[in-house]
Amino acid sequence: MDSIRNILNSRFKRNGNFFMALNEMLGFKPKNLKYYKRAFTHRSMNIRDSKGNPFNYERLEFLGDAMLSSVIASHLYLEVPGGDEGYLTKMRSKVVSREHLNELGKDLKLIDLVESKIPSGQFGDNIHGNLFEALVGAIFLDRGYRYCEKFIDRRVIKPYVDIEKLEGKVISYKSLLIEWCQKEKKTFGYNVYEDTGNDDVRHFSVKLSIDNKVVAKARATSKKKAEEKASKRAFFVFQSRMSQMI
Repeated sequence: MDSIRNILNSRFKRNGNFFMALNEMLGFKPKNLKYYKRAFTHRSMNIRDSKGNPFNYERLEFLGDAMLSSVIASHLYLEVPGGDEGYLTKMRSKVVSREHLNELGKDLKLIDLVESKIPSGQFGDNIHGNLFEALVGAIFLDRGYRYCEKFIDRRVIKPYVDIEKLEGKVISYKSLLIEWCQKEKKTFGYNVYEDTGNDDVRHFSVKLSIDNKVVAKARATSKKKAEEKASKRAFFVFQSRMSQMI
């Protein structure tokens, strides 16, 4: 436990008053800082609690994800009484998408509070969303469901959940395109190959074909990003026919 106390002490020195930073971020006073210490501890610190369990934010992500989904589901159920199960599920997915959670984490600058042996510049984008979920999990353990609702309403629902805008938001162009092709009984394929350009970072190129005709090309630093980019370009080619799928 001494190592955990040292983390808190060093965090106070580096970030000023951790308690006050949380108080401002949350909109209420945290009661037990140990949950928030865990929420901002990266596994690279290799710390264990008094029972020998890993002391980091990964398990809190799981809990926070469930709390976030529950609160958003409740809001949508009450806000859109005419929405069926499929509609509500799709709308919830848009609110809690990885892309959106990453944006929320960035807006709150959660990475500034992380204890890690890895330089912050070497983290991928997903750490922002992971930290946001862990923070929600910490709030639940510290103050219960009602305070989770309060935080999510303030930080997610009021500033970001606009039903009309969400209805037109696309989470994944690749998923949308595949769903459309399957519905319309069209064949499709992603021909991905490693780019041989002179870039310092390895790139991948992709050709997206529908019914054996190349409809879009793209290039990115990963296969996943290249496929998503090509799918987005294909969406705008077939937008008038695919819009009903959103």
